[in-house]
Amino acid sequence: MGRAGLPVLASEQPRGGDEVIAPQGRFGLTGRRLVAFVPYLWLVLFFVIPFVIVLKISFSETQIAMPPYQPLVHWASQKMLQIQINLANFAFLLEDNLYWKAYLNSIFVAGVSTLLCLLIGYPIAYAIARSDASARSVLMLLVVLPFWTSLLLRVYAWIGILKNNGLLNNTLLSLGIIHQPIQMLQTDFAVYVGIVYSYLPFMILPLYANLEKMDLTLLEAAADLGCKPWQSFLKVTLPLSLPGVVAGCLLVFIPAVGEFVIPSLLGDPGMLMIGKVLWTEFFNNRDWPIASAVAIALLMFLVVPIMYFQRAQDAEATRGAQR
Repeated sequence: MGRAGLPVLASEQPRGGDEVIAPQGRFGLTGRRLVAFVPYLWLVLFFVIPFVIVLKISFSETQIAMPPYQPLVHWASQKMLQIQINLANFAFLLEDNLYWKAYLNSIFVAGVSTLLCLLIGYPIAYAIARSDASARSVLMLLVVLPFWTSLLLRVYAWIGILKNNGLLNNTLLSLGIIHQPIQMLQTDFAVYVGIVYSYLPFMILPLYANLEKMDLTLLEAAADLGCKPWQSFLKVTLPLSLPGVVAGCLLVFIPAVGEFVIPSLLGDPGMLMIGKVLWTEFFNNRDWPIASAVAIALLMFLVVPIMYFQRAQDAEATRGAQR
């Protein structure tokens, strides 16, 4: 029966082998395509277009004007359009050791911070995943609770904790553990503390999501076969949690490479970090082409681990489908 109780003719009814086509909108978009269109539109507006603008500036030359760079395309005459691309900005990054030293130091700091986050975050995620179901939501709330406060305020709080007359030094002095304040602020130690504290939840969340859905019967089978707890962890839990480890490491490493706020507030003023160099070129030197070249080179470097992670995720999905 059709609408309003009217019978539907046999020719109007879909046959067994016919495909039912979803209704389309005015521009030929179905509901599913429209939902998929929204994130693509977001990426185009807030990633592709800004990337193209920065890429364009990186190939231009500096000038004393506003904006402080020359246009790539201009009219040489009434009938001739000239495109002038300057590759000297990228060559300058290799010639001046300031930039590649800043890149290497940023990679080192981000790598050490990622390793520390993994060593601290894995036991926390494992404990939460193996806790009672009623307590997991509370424990995860405690993990994400720092996100309710501004990152800048939390970094300023670490200044009050780590300075010479701060909370930590005063506590150690009152307990008699030290006899004079320890210089902790404006050191590499303070930078590592700030980065690990700020990005630790990004390591815990994917690890917890991976460990929480793990089949515990595999551990029971390993115990029945004579594996000790540490052997079961190394042979079962750790290999199965590698996708979560990779995801957490990338979520920490990628933003830590370009970190600017934490090294500026907690680190030594002379500490070389690519985020500080980028800020200096943009706002102090007003050399937008060089700063754009620094940003493009950093982005190209970060694309490599992102592509590797994507390949690993696709391979994992393929193996899961084959099983």
